[in-house]
Amino acid sequence: MIKPFSQACENNKYPILQKIQTVFNESTLVWEIGSGTGQHACYFAEKLSHLTWQSSDREENLLGINCWLDDAGLANTPKSVALNVIDKVWPCQKMEAVFTANTLHIMHWQAVESFFAGLALYLTNNAVVCIYGPFKYAGEYTTKSNAEFDIWLKNRDRESGIRDIEDIIKLAKLARLELTDDFSMPANNRLLVLKKVSK
Repeated sequence: MIKPFSQACENNKYPILQKIQTVFNESTLVWEIGSGTGQHACYFAEKLSHLTWQSSDREENLLGINCWLDDAGLANTPKSVALNVIDKVWPCQKMEAVFTANTLHIMHWQAVESFFAGLALYLTNNAVVCIYGPFKYAGEYTTKSNAEFDIWLKNRDRESGIRDIEDIIKLAKLARLELTDDFSMPANNRLLVLKKVSK
């Protein structure tokens, strides 16, 4: 099998690393939800060797991810596992840290709601969550290119699209997640950092 490849992953991996190496400095196991090609998993696991990086995605994407993991041969990247956020049961008992990149604008809104419902169920207290991707603020796109990207997304799948940050924060609060940082990133993206708080 030819390994899948994303140029966007190559472009954004270093800027993301600069942020998450601080966010995840006290974590031991990070679940990546929606690992895509597997490039991020290999890069971050190599650079953050104190972590176990558990990649996951829908079943049909696991072969490609595992090709990257097998080639990298890292001790801290177990085989990728099937995780669909709309499933009521996820393949874990708890999560102390979660990373996801370029997923919320691809998912249908119901899946975005399921994503946060799953976090509410599985995150431990003080768990940290990093969400990378484009967002709208007060209903406005941050750039013209993001507005054009949103049109492309909706033409491809009308249930997808760039999400309003206010809607994301509402879902996060229902999951007892507080936004602690909102970093500006290259290519008109953001990195949201959230923390699970106790009741």
